[in-house]
Amino acid sequence: MALHQEKTYTIEDIYALPDGKRAELIDGQIYDMAPPNTCHQRISYSLARKISDYIDGKNGGCEVFLAPFAVFLNEDNRNYVEPDISIICDKNRLDDKGCNGAPDWIIEVVSPSTERVDYGIKLFKYRSAGVREYWTVNPKTRIVNVFDFEHDQKSGQYSFDDVIPVCIYEDLGICISELQS
Repeated sequence: MALHQEKTYTIEDIYALPDGKRAELIDGQIYDMAPPNTCHQRISYSLARKISDYIDGKNGGCEVFLAPFAVFLNEDNRNYVEPDISIICDKNRLDDKGCNGAPDWIIEVVSPSTERVDYGIKLFKYRSAGVREYWTVNPKTRIVNVFDFEHDQKSGQYSFDDVIPVCIYEDLGICISELQS
């Protein structure tokens, strides 16, 4: 008896989606994406602005990108993600299509429709792809999970009221509650 085999999708399938339809591709499986709500957008924008201001103030070489921004995690055609925020320090990873390889820091703002993927599938995928730092920001629970994949020193769970230490920048801490005031 033959085993049921799921279809494996490629980046070409992502680019063939109808206009306005967004999805991500992880290990050949497509994950549909719903449009972000207002709270999600406010948090994403505020975080990106805070991080960009920090980088600019230090004359840093990293760049901050907001979704939709293509990240091709592996050198294959079966992985394509659009993190809410991607911080990329290696300019050689950037081209006209997006980022080729792992960003240094990824932030995902969690919504009910993305919880399973953000907390599980992407956590594993980002770690194995070489992302140095990964945050999941949950507006509903007001909890931020920080994963320091590079050193594992600052990994932990923080509230929106905490000053959250940034792993890739020793002198940066972010209080999400202060960004929202």
